[in-house]
Parts: sequence; C-alpha cells; structure tokens
Amino acid sequence: MDGPGIRRAALRLAVPLAAVTLLVAGCTGSRKPASVGETTAAPAASPVRTVAPPATPAGAQLRWLTAELARLPMSDAQVRAHFDAAFLAQVSPAALNQALEAVIRIDLLSIQVSQPTTLVVNVLAGGGERAQVWLDVDSHGLISWLRVSPASTGPVPATWAGVDSALRAVAPRVRLLVAKVGDGACQPVHSIDPGTAAPLGSAFKLYVLDALGEAVAAGKVRWDQPLTVTAQVKGLPPGELQTEPVGTRVPVLDAAGKMISLSDNTAADMLISLLGRPAIEASLTTAGMASPEMNLPFLTTREIYVLKLHQWPTLAKRFITASESGRRALLSSVVDRAPLPTLAEAGAWTTPRDIDSLEYFGSASDLCRAYSSLAALDRRPGLSPIGQVLSVNDDGLQLDPARWKTTWFKGGSEPGALSLAYLATTRAGQSYVVTVLAEDPSQPLGDDAIPAIVAAVKGAFTLAARG
Repeated sequence: MDGPGIRRAALRLAVPLAAVTLLVAGCTGSRKPASVGETTAAPAASPVRTVAPPATPAGAQLRWLTAELARLPMSDAQVRAHFDAAFLAQVSPAALNQALEAVIRIDLLSIQVSQPTTLVVNVLAGGGERAQVWLDVDSHGLISWLRVSPASTGPVPATWAGVDSALRAVAPRVRLLVAKVGDGACQPVHSIDPGTAAPLGSAFKLYVLDALGEAVAAGKVRWDQPLTVTAQVKGLPPGELQTEPVGTRVPVLDAAGKMISLSDNTAADMLISLLGRPAIEASLTTAGMASPEMNLPFLTTREIYVLKLHQWPTLAKRFITASESGRRALLSSVVDRAPLPTLAEAGAWTTPRDIDSLEYFGSASDLCRAYSSLAALDRRPGLSPIGQVLSVNDDGLQLDPARWKTTWFKGGSEPGALSLAYLATTRAGQSYVVTVLAEDPSQPLGDDAIPAIVAAVKGAFTLAARG
C-alpha cells in the first residue's frame, strides 16, 4: 500500500497531495538535491524527430492534452469532460491548470508503452527538458492517471562515496543494496546495512506477483481468467479499479499490470483474494525473505488502511500487541468488518504512524532475492507477463537505452517511509538490482527525497556495470 505521502516528494505540477496517489508530477520546478560529492553532468540533448500519438483511447486523450497546453487555462467543463471523478477528487481543475502551466507544451519523441488504456511516452517539454508522460484512461475513456516526470533527476553521483552521501542525507535510516543478479543469487557489489528489515510500503506487491506466477505455473490460475470488482475488495488509491462499478470484470493479467505499474491497491487485494492469504505468506519464504514471520498475518491493503485510520490509534495498538493468532482473530472479527476509510480520513494522515511495527517489512537483501525469484519465474514457459508488467513503469529512472535493455521497478511509501527497488539488465544480458529503503519514524521525508534517491540509484547502476 502507498500511504498519502506517496510520491509527494516527486510532486512538481500539482498542489500538495491530499489523497493517496501521485496524479501529476512535474518536469520543471525547483529541485534541491542532496550533496552527492562528485557528479556527472547530463549530456546535451540532440534534435529528435517527433511522432504522433497512437489511435487508442489513451492516445486520443494525449492528443487532446497536447493541444490544450497551447491555450491554457482549460475551463472546468473541459477538464470534467476529459478527467474522471476519482482524479478530480484529488486534483481540482484550478490546481490542474496551475500545474500544467509549467509544462507549456509537449513534443512526442517516442512511445515506450502503448496499450488501449495506457500510454507511456518520452517527450520534449516546454523549455527543452526531456520528460516522460504516463497517461491512463478508465473504461469510459476519461483520464484517470497523469504523470509527467523528468528525464533528469539532478546531479548523478559518480563514486560510491557520492551514492552513500546522497542517500544518507535523505533520512536518518537508510538501507542500500547494489547487487549482481544471476543463477538465482544476489552477489553484493555495494551496500549500506542491507540485511536489516525496514518498511516496504507497496513493494510488498512483488510477493503477490511471485505467488501469482507460481499459481499460473501450477495451472491453478490463468492470465486471462476474469476477476470481478466487488465492494469487499474495493480499496483506496492509488490505482484505477477502485473507481470501477461493482461487477466490473478484468483479466488476471490486467489486474497484475495495474498492481505493479500503477500500484493499484484494489488490484492487489483482488489478487490476494484470488490466491488466498496462505499462498502469499508461502511466497515470502519461497522468494527468499529472511524473516517472513514479521509479515504474519499478511495484510491486504484494505486491512492496513483500516488499522492505520479506523479508531486510530486504539485498533492499531490492539493489533500490534496481539500474538499472531490474536491478530488473525482481530482481522476476521473487527478489521474486515470495519468500513473502508474515506479519502478525507486518508488525507488527514500526514505524519508517521507506527512504521516500525505496523507495515510490510523486508530488507534490501530480501527485495533483491524477490527480484531474483521473479526473474527465474519470468524465464519459465508462459510466465513472460511477469517481466512485462514489471517493466511498464521505471519510475522516471530512464537509464541509457544504448546500455540497458530493460528496467523493472516497484516502490512504495507512507509518511516517514519510502522504498525504491529496481532490477535493470544490460544489453549484454547482465542484471543488477539496486534497492533503497529510507525511513524516519518521527516525521515525513523531505520533498527532495525521491529526486535524490533516483539520482543515487542511477549512479549506482552505472558504477555497478563498470565492474
């Protein structure tokens, strides 16, 4: 799950986030990178020929948005005709107009992902900055997700000392693992306290994907098997499926894609319901987690939101102090019967809440082993969708495509905690993992946390590949 602080530090085009997902992240605006020691400058951009948006529902909305940038502000009626209600519940038309004024224009350079409802493209934004635009539409063709993220995150560390310095400036507790991945193992290259468990946020969804892969391999689940949106599995954002009418049916593959690329909480809970809690708990062990007992019972996103928001902090304290069997009983008797918290309640959650005792937990090494397990599954017949869903969203890392052919990403956060985990594979076929876990139990992480971490991660991949 991603708490209301998710991606707040990457927010450049929207007002401070009042709900629970990044909707618009900007390609301009001030950045205050942490001190990173020696850095490398980004190469100057060369002229590139533009391309046209695809003839899909997502492409049509990008075409409309591109045209509207030349004649801002948009009227409220225009905005409501093109953005869905869930988006506008979190970003008003006025805030959207204000945010988009910083973009000025976008020239489409290349298409990274093109599906009927999802479009990820590389663009040249106003002022000449390269950026990535990620746009999703709902079942009615309305924009449900919009992110514009910079291609450059700021100064990139050119030494391991610079990487460490940048990360340590982000939070009082930081874990890092840079590892070479192959033959089912993680070979450390560089690290900071990689074996200590920390809050994972939505990075827990890697274990749901791992359990799903095992179920597909065993013939228990099909990628095209339909799932139904019900009132019981609807959760809070981020994502899209929580806005779909009860009874909406989506294939397993679509739910998995949204769970990873959009961090869709409803999609995650639908898959947990399909697979069963015991299967996810078993995946913690099979995917190499050192201390899986820290996550028993394994919570749905709905359950953790109820614990963090319903009758806070009384219910949470009852859960934290209970035994494993007591926790399971409390889930069935109280938590699962409680109403889903409202967006307003989630928006009021702005400071850390028991991130040391009520979260999903794992270490940087655990996440590397999870990626190793997923990579092994991805190579098996019929399981290539695993790699496909993990590579849709690189979170704006944008490694040099001349040297790197694929990037997998999953991250997560709540106030006071942030996780970013990547696996990238070179053109020569060698894979590396870089995982960062940052936490501050006393206050939210600063606005420069994500740009600083992404820059450090970019430097870490470059240094690791040099050998």
